[in-house]
Amino acid sequence: MEKNDVIIGIAEALGTNAEGIVRKDGVTIFVPFLLPGERASIKILNCKGNIAYGKAMEIFTPAEERVRPACPVFGRCGGCRLQHIKYRYQLGIKQELVKETLKKIGGLDCPVARPERGEREYGYRNKLQLPIGHQNGKNVIGFYAERSHRIVPTTACPIHPAWSEKLIDALYKFMETCGLDGYDETTGTGALRHIVVRELRRKYIITLVTTERTLNGVDYLLFLLDKIFREYSFYLNYNPDHTNVVFGKEFTLLKGKGFYDCWEGGIFFEAGPNTFVQVNESVRIRLYDRTVSLVEEGETVIDCYAGGGLLTAMFAQKCGRVYGIEIVPEATDCANALAVRNGLKERMTNINGAVEDVLPKLLEEEPLATVVLDPPRAGVDRSVIDAIVRNGVKKVLYISCNPATLARDLGLLTGSLQPNEKGELVKAETPDLRYRIEAVRPFDMFPQTKWVETLVLLTRE
Repeated sequence: MEKNDVIIGIAEALGTNAEGIVRKDGVTIFVPFLLPGERASIKILNCKGNIAYGKAMEIFTPAEERVRPACPVFGRCGGCRLQHIKYRYQLGIKQELVKETLKKIGGLDCPVARPERGEREYGYRNKLQLPIGHQNGKNVIGFYAERSHRIVPTTACPIHPAWSEKLIDALYKFMETCGLDGYDETTGTGALRHIVVRELRRKYIITLVTTERTLNGVDYLLFLLDKIFREYSFYLNYNPDHTNVVFGKEFTLLKGKGFYDCWEGGIFFEAGPNTFVQVNESVRIRLYDRTVSLVEEGETVIDCYAGGGLLTAMFAQKCGRVYGIEIVPEATDCANALAVRNGLKERMTNINGAVEDVLPKLLEEEPLATVVLDPPRAGVDRSVIDAIVRNGVKKVLYISCNPATLARDLGLLTGSLQPNEKGELVKAETPDLRYRIEAVRPFDMFPQTKWVETLVLLTRE
């Protein structure tokens, strides 16, 4: 089998990236957007040994679970990967995805619950983050193609609320009227890099990321935004660096309060332009309620990667003492204000710093504490796991948005993965029993995408 060959095959199963798996002439072929049981003509895009990657050219026998995608750029945009599948079937796919990823990467064979779903299959995201670029002589606004920084232009996104379409239209009008260009990563030219919008109970924080500290015509953009949003704050963020990081360090508030108060789970909290808040409100509260239910009254809890402190405060309502560790200063400031406002200052301590620096020292002071890990997609640093194991933490709650890094970290915590002489992680022949997985429960925080949030409870062996 060689590149550009066209074969006929039937998908037998789904892979860990929700792609169809086809076996032909001793070669395993991974085909995006192909469902089990579907027979299709497949063009081979890459082949190495007994592994190949292909593209479905024509599907002869569509599966019953297949539906028409809601988005016109589905398949080109790197965001959603499951819009062609009935939602009920998506939940089963994610359940199996978590189970198989834990087994394949972490060497862990354990029961996985069916994912808890939210209120909406579409329009659920409370955060919109769009790159603004200049490609082939034209300004483009959209989302990156998978595994690239090539922007796929779009005028609307169905997993975001209706205001997203109006915002994109306003931004195009602003750029055309004021003669502004999007950012070209190859040349470093262009004024506008990203637009980021966070919705907090019908209040909005809008941040325009630019390569210039001041922007001509920004008043016209505010005029356009006034027609879309009733109550909002607007920031200019200055980011002149050649980097993949969205925000620079300088935020300039041009309109509104800048920070907004919200209420959830009995807690009043405050969020700003760079404060982490889960993107799906209805799933977030289910996830947080379930997490808090797994600790006992009077326990001491260390909440790592705590963001703006909402979950930390929910623990503090129930527990004796809670520490929140967060590296973003703005988020720690929000958590401190939250503690004061909710009368939790005596039980809630917020620490600004990296988890890998703070946690080892804190565990020496609080050896009986339950540790909560809610890291970004890359997972936790190995030094964090070493500190947990070394100090004999009795209970660990791990919240993950990436099954692959979750499997890796759980493998290290349970002892099913061990580093070899080169420092590479390998499956242990004789596992060093450390922690036992008590429960694995996914939450469908991101419908229509391949991503899934997962809560895991571990106890010390």
